[in-house]
Amino acid sequence: MESIDLLELRTHFNRGGILLCFNGPISRSLIEEIGNALKTYLQADNLQPSAAMDVFGIYVEMTQNIRHYAKAHDYDEASSSATVVVARDGSGHYVIQAGNLVEKTDGEILLARINALAAMDKAALKAAYKTQLHQPRDKNAMSGAGLGLIDIARKSTAPLQANLAHVDDEHAFFVLRAAI
Repeated sequence: MESIDLLELRTHFNRGGILLCFNGPISRSLIEEIGNALKTYLQADNLQPSAAMDVFGIYVEMTQNIRHYAKAHDYDEASSSATVVVARDGSGHYVIQAGNLVEKTDGEILLARINALAAMDKAALKAAYKTQLHQPRDKNAMSGAGLGLIDIARKSTAPLQANLAHVDDEHAFFVLRAAI
């Protein structure tokens, strides 16, 4: 491993308002431990309880989705790695971003779904949530891009943002960004 300039990394994190950053394989216990650290930070920051719950809820939803996706595709440890960042922007909003490796076609479908949600106002998101809530659940269908994603969009103070970066012919790196 190359030597890392931790001072430069720290400077970069401070400049970007990064409070929490994780990169690597993500397990249920790790999601819980990082979540506990995030809750502690939010409490110390005196964030309103409802906003703190929104930040925490979005973090949990994003990381669990990544974990479930990797598990459903039998990804190895390297392929199941996630990159998660929680930061504060210049206006004081919390920004939660998570990224992971996906099958290219799945990423394209998800990107289209997020772009559709980003174009909706609060009333349309509420209606979409209610519609999705009443849909019968197919036991054989993979979950994802459903109720949890709509809930993230509803909690966000700005439209969701997502991008897809080409990795190879079959895979892409998907990133989702939400702000509270």
